[in-house]
Amino acid sequence: MTVAGIDGSAAHLSDTLFTTAIAVYALAMVGYTAEYAFGRRGRVAATAVPVRQRQLIGAGGPPVSEAAVPPQLPARGSGADRVGRGAVLLTVLGLVIHTASIGVRAVAVDAVPWSNMYEFASVAGLVGVLAFLGVLWKSPSIRHLGGFVLLPVVLMMFLAGTVLYSRAQPLVPALQSYWLAIHVTLAAVSEGAFMTSAVLTLLFLAKKRQDRVGGNGRLATLAARLPATQTLDKVAYRIVAFAFPLYTVAIICGAIWAEAAWGRYWGWDPKETWAFIVWVVYACYLHARATAGWRVRAASWINLLGFCAITFNFLVVNIVVSGLHSYAGLS
Repeated sequence: MTVAGIDGSAAHLSDTLFTTAIAVYALAMVGYTAEYAFGRRGRVAATAVPVRQRQLIGAGGPPVSEAAVPPQLPARGSGADRVGRGAVLLTVLGLVIHTASIGVRAVAVDAVPWSNMYEFASVAGLVGVLAFLGVLWKSPSIRHLGGFVLLPVVLMMFLAGTVLYSRAQPLVPALQSYWLAIHVTLAAVSEGAFMTSAVLTLLFLAKKRQDRVGGNGRLATLAARLPATQTLDKVAYRIVAFAFPLYTVAIICGAIWAEAAWGRYWGWDPKETWAFIVWVVYACYLHARATAGWRVRAASWINLLGFCAITFNFLVVNIVVSGLHSYAGLS
């Protein structure tokens, strides 16, 4: 059925696929968590516990840094390995269903489906999952961390499907431009990648603190099962290094679109202002990482500050602050 230019059946199918993707991601998250928690015979323990270091120290040899001990993968067919590989398959299945949901939504509205907060959050979540799978392809030893990455994705998608949900509707005149596909796509891709980097940075800080102060407790249990700090920091940095140029181009394209739509490139609209703040924070992070003498831990806090600024820009500025970019689409 088509009402006011909207394919109602396609819109309903898109919503169903979106909900199904959340459920599949949740199941994958359970699988990653099981591998993380019960992986003594699998990838978790083999990656997190530097056995060779303990043997050398026990024999009176010099300490060996954690980074010098290569991750030992579990034997294929072990319980932890099967659960982990199953979780990856579920993640890929969820990604396919999620992509189908966005594609069907595009058919329903006959336009690129990221003109409101619900659609933007869906695309950003998709990119977050893609970023994790891309990292996993290069660094399979961090597979058991999938639960930490999928948790914010599932929470964001749940929030999008409930609080931020918007019915499929035609684009408002101000958004009927090819710049929507360029500007918003780049913004969603970069911000989804920033989310994955923020999760890995949190894990890096937890691992770093435990290595520095030691002790027992829940943090010690968490940190003991994480990869080396060098691995977590390197992956988080590389994701930002990839996403920052995309975010920069997104801002430039937005300025060009603003000139065409409103007759000025930049007007310090609240959304524009916070987008610039986010850009400055991530530029400071990359500069800090490239500057000799800067502590990696301090730079990591800048990375988290950047993601906090993104979250504020997405939720508070879109919902609370009124401006030319008020296209939240909340119903």
